[in-house]
Amino acid sequence: MNPDLINRLAPFRAEALSRGIPLQDVEAWIATARPSATLVTRGDGPVVGRFGGPLLLPTDVPDPWFPLLATLDCAALPEEVTGLPLPADGHLLLFGFPEMTYYDGTAGEVVYIPEGTPVEERNTKYRCVYGEEGSEFDDSDTLAVYEQFPQEELRLAPDVGVPHHFLAPSPEPGGETVTLPGHPRAWELAEVWEETYGDIVVDGPLHIGGYAFHECTETDPVTDAATDAEDARRHRAETAPGSADATELPAPEKWVLLAQWDIGLNGREGSTLHWVIPRQDLAERRFDRAYVSFFWNP
Repeated sequence: MNPDLINRLAPFRAEALSRGIPLQDVEAWIATARPSATLVTRGDGPVVGRFGGPLLLPTDVPDPWFPLLATLDCAALPEEVTGLPLPADGHLLLFGFPEMTYYDGTAGEVVYIPEGTPVEERNTKYRCVYGEEGSEFDDSDTLAVYEQFPQEELRLAPDVGVPHHFLAPSPEPGGETVTLPGHPRAWELAEVWEETYGDIVVDGPLHIGGYAFHECTETDPVTDAATDAEDARRHRAETAPGSADATELPAPEKWVLLAQWDIGLNGREGSTLHWVIPRQDLAERRFDRAYVSFFWNP
């Protein structure tokens, strides 16, 4: 990782040591640091995508159920910045809506469009917001939230972070959670990070790669979302035997954070969407198993 990014963690290190946390524990926590890209709507960083805009899709891609949140230029998001094996070119489209789902269903999707693929502009009367064509669906709350979706250019700000979470699933059958293996002072270190990260990381609404977090992070939101994705797959497989959902998904520890949107819209204050995906799927440009989780602490 870029040494300049690691050096930005100096305030975290100093505060942790001032609290009497042993140096070896502090350095072990810093060793888990990951690069990420925070996308902002101001500043002088390079433009790497945009919130909103026209919906441009290949002819063989079905109309999406969820609204388009952002379109990202993959070529402008190299792996050394995001920590992710994103495609080298083309565009990544993030769809989603901040609403609770049923049976652990996804709250969005991801579409990848390789460079040079012919596209057409689509209707943006998303069924998630407006209902099926010809229906009498009317949800003023949903529409009020959607009408606040941002419509701005996104600029790149390289970032760095360590875990916000301090618990992990228990390795014992039937167990719930345990302190993160290898980090006996995890709770204290996560608390120090919570109190210092505001002076270290970039303040922006959309994050690509790195560690996931939300208002009540105790366990890793990526692991939690991956578990929900598998639960949803099993539910679909049980209700439709012989369907494409027969194959078990990769283990939760093999998933990564693709994107996180810190929402902050009226009516959805304190909510977060996480787009997660198996790392191998991302490397293979396979986005059909990406999963989107919604967290809200109203």
